[in-house]
Amino acid sequence: MSRKPTLGNLFSGSGTWELAAEICGIDVLFEAEIEPFPVALEAKRFPNAIQLGDVSKINGAEIPPVDIFCSSSPCQDLSIAGKRAGLEGQRSGLFTESIRITKEMLDADRERLHGERSDDDIRYLRPRFWCWENVPGSFSSNKGEDFRIIIEEIARLSQKDAVIPLPKGGWSYAGVVEGEGWQIAWRTMDAQYYGVAQRRRRVFLVADLRGYRAAEVLFERESVSWNFTEIANSWKDTSRSLRDRISEASRIVMDGVRSTEDDGRLEETVNQKNG
Repeated sequence: MSRKPTLGNLFSGSGTWELAAEICGIDVLFEAEIEPFPVALEAKRFPNAIQLGDVSKINGAEIPPVDIFCSSSPCQDLSIAGKRAGLEGQRSGLFTESIRITKEMLDADRERLHGERSDDDIRYLRPRFWCWENVPGSFSSNKGEDFRIIIEEIARLSQKDAVIPLPKGGWSYAGVVEGEGWQIAWRTMDAQYYGVAQRRRRVFLVADLRGYRAAEVLFERESVSWNFTEIANSWKDTSRSLRDRISEASRIVMDGVRSTEDDGRLEETVNQKNG
C-alpha cells in the first residue's frame, strides 16, 4: 500500500506551506515556530503536527523524516528594506540551521535504509524535495553571493562537491540549475496575481534532491488561480526539454528574463546562458 507524502516546515509562521500541503492531501508531521500567536494558530489548524519550537535546538536525526522539507528562513537581512547584513545577519543566517537539520535527517534516514534494504536505494531517502521561500532581495544581497551560497548549500545536500558559479549578469527572477542526480528551480511570484489586493513579490525555490523534477513542480502547472493557462503554457515547452538544454550540470544556469506585467498577467520567458 502506498503511503501519503509527508511535509515538515521550519519558520512556519501561520502555516502557509502546511495549508498548501493539506489541500494537496499531504500529511504535515512537524512545524517550528517561536512566536506565541502563530504557534497557537498552528495548533488549532494542524493539531496532529509536532511543534518543534526553536530551530537552533532541533536535532534533525530525532524528528520524523519527511518527503518535503520546507524552510522560509527570516528575510530581514536579505531584504532591500533592511540593513542588508545578508547571510551573516543574525536572522537570515538561520538558513544554515535549515541545512544542518536536513543533513542530520538525511544521515539518520540513510542509516534506516541501510538496515531495512539490501540495495541502499537512495530513491527512498528523505527528504526528496526541499522548498524555500524568501524576498527578491536575496538575488542581490552581497552582490548575488548570498543567493549563490544558498543554491550551493542546497545542492550539496545531494552532491557534496557541487560548485555553483555566480552568473556574470547576476541572478534573474527565474531559473534552474542541475547537477549529478539533483535539480534546483526558482521563480518569483507576485501575490497580486493570486487574489491578494497588494503587490507582494516572493521567491519560491524547489530542489529535487534525488532527481530532475524541480522545474516540473514550478513551471509545468496546468493552471493556477483564475485559470492562468497562458502562464503555464509559456513554461511547458521549456520544462519538457529542460534536461536536453542544460549541459555540464552545475556549471550552467538557465536564467529567466526579468518579469513583465501585461494587463494583469505575469509573462515570463526563459533563455540559457553560461554561469
